[in-house]
Amino acid sequence: MAGVAVGSATAVLTLVQASALARALGDIFATHTLTVLQQVFWLLVAVFAGKAVLAWLNQWLAHRAAAAVKSRLRRDVLAARLADPVDPGSSTASLVTLLTQGLDALDGYYSKYLPQLVLAVTVPLIIGIAILTADFASAIVVALTLPLIPIFMALVGWTTEARTRKRWLVQTRLAGHFADLVAGLPTLQVFGRARAQAEGLRRSEDAHRGETMGTLRISFLSALALELLSTLSVAIVAVGIGFRVVFDQVDLTTAFFVLILAPEVYLPVRQVGVHYHDAADGMAAAESAFAIIESAPTTPPRTASAPVPNAPRLSVDALSHTYPGAQAPALAPVGFDLHPGELLVVTGPSGCGKTTLLNALMGFIAPTAGRVLVDGAALDAASRRERIAWVGQTPGMISGTIADNVRLGDPDADDAAVRQALRQAGGGSLDPARGVGDDGEGLSAGERRRVAVARALLWVASGRADLLVLDEPTAGLDEGTETALLDALDGVTTVAVSHRPAVIARADRVLTLPAG
Repeated sequence: MAGVAVGSATAVLTLVQASALARALGDIFATHTLTVLQQVFWLLVAVFAGKAVLAWLNQWLAHRAAAAVKSRLRRDVLAARLADPVDPGSSTASLVTLLTQGLDALDGYYSKYLPQLVLAVTVPLIIGIAILTADFASAIVVALTLPLIPIFMALVGWTTEARTRKRWLVQTRLAGHFADLVAGLPTLQVFGRARAQAEGLRRSEDAHRGETMGTLRISFLSALALELLSTLSVAIVAVGIGFRVVFDQVDLTTAFFVLILAPEVYLPVRQVGVHYHDAADGMAAAESAFAIIESAPTTPPRTASAPVPNAPRLSVDALSHTYPGAQAPALAPVGFDLHPGELLVVTGPSGCGKTTLLNALMGFIAPTAGRVLVDGAALDAASRRERIAWVGQTPGMISGTIADNVRLGDPDADDAAVRQALRQAGGGSLDPARGVGDDGEGLSAGERRRVAVARALLWVASGRADLLVLDEPTAGLDEGTETALLDALDGVTTVAVSHRPAVIARADRVLTLPAG
C-alpha cells in the first residue's frame, strides 16, 4: 500500500510539473515575455523537491522490505538445513554462496524491480487519463503503442530467466569446486597434485565468466530494444500532435502538455524491463532457497512416552535404514542396550553403516525400521538430540579462543572448569587463551578433536546431556593422550565409533557391524 501511495503521489507531481511547464511555454510563445516563467519557477522547485523526497521514500521502503525478506529467508533456509543436516544434495559451499551473495542479489529485486513495477502501474494509468482528457487522438496512440513494451519485455524476460538460472548453477558449481579444492589442498600438496587442479579451476572460472558476460549482453541489448521502441512511440505522438498544431486543431499549451507527458507514460514501463535484469540473480537464488525450504522434512510435534524405571539409558531395537533409491540397506538390522556409565564401541569395515547408525541415534535421519528408546521412553528426534553431546571427525569451531570453543558446551563455565575439561580430553598442554581462526584455523586435527571432546565433556558435566556420541575420537592422538581421553570417559554413557585397539580394549561392549 505504501508503494502504491508513493507511486500515485509521484504521478500527481508529474502532472503538476507538466501543467506548469506547458502553461509557461504557451504563454512565452503567446506574449514573447518570460514573466510567467518567473511565476512558476518556485512551483517547479517544489515539485522537483517533492519528487526527490518520494524517490528517497520509495527506496527506503524497498530496502526495508528487502532486509526483512532476506533475514526471514536466511532463517528459514538454516532451519530447513538443520532439520535435515545430512542431506547429500546440499553442500556447505553452495549453502554459503546462497546465503551470502545469492540472497544479497534480492536487493535488486526489492530496491529496483519491485518499486518500478508499482510505478509502471500507477504512473501510466494516471498520466494516461490526463492525456485522454487533454487530447483524445494522442491518448489513442499511447494506448496502442504502450502494450508493445510489455510484449517485448516478456520475450526478453524468458531468455534472461533461462540464462540467469544457468549462470547461477555455474556459479554454485564454481563455489563448490573451490571449497572442495581448498579443503583438500593439504592432501593434494602431499601427493604433488595441487598445481594440476589449477586447470580445472580455470575452466570453471571461464565458464562462469562466459555465462556472466552472456547475461550482461542480453541485458544491454534488451535495454537498447526497449529504449528504441519507446522513443519511436513518443515520436509518433509528437508527429501527430505537431501536424495538428500546424492546422490549428490543437492549441500550443495542450500540445506542450501532451509532449511533456508522453515520455513519462513509457518511462516507468520501460524501466521495468531494464531493472528485471537487476532482479534476475536474486530471483534465481530465491528459487534455490525455496527448494531447500520446501524439501526439508516436517518436524513432528514433540511427544514422548514416560520413562521406564531401571531401563537401559539407550536401547536400540532392530534398527535399520535404506536410503531412497538404494537397492540394499545401508545399515542391517542392529540392536543393543547401553546402560548408564558404559562405553559402547561400534566398529566394522568401511561402508558397513557406522555413520548411518550414528545419524539415526541423533535423529538426523528417520530409520526405515526399528526404534530408539532413551530410558525406555520413545522420544522425538529433537528431544533426543537435546540430551546428546556429539563430536564428529571434523568438529566445528568458531573464531575466538580455545576457551570460547570449549565454553560452547557450558557458557557459564569458569576458567577452572575449562582447563579441567581440556585436561580430561588430553589437551592439558593447550592454552585456553590461544586464538582460533575461522573453522579451526591454527589448530591441528588432533588439537581440534581434543578441544571438541573437552566441549562435549563440559556439556555432559553441566547436566544438559547424558549421552556422549563420538566418531573416531582418538584419531591423530598419541598413546598417552589417547589414554588420558579414555580415562575421562569413565562413568560417562558413551557411544564411540573407532577402529583403534586401545579404544576397543576399554569398551564395556563392542558392536561389530557386518560388511555392507
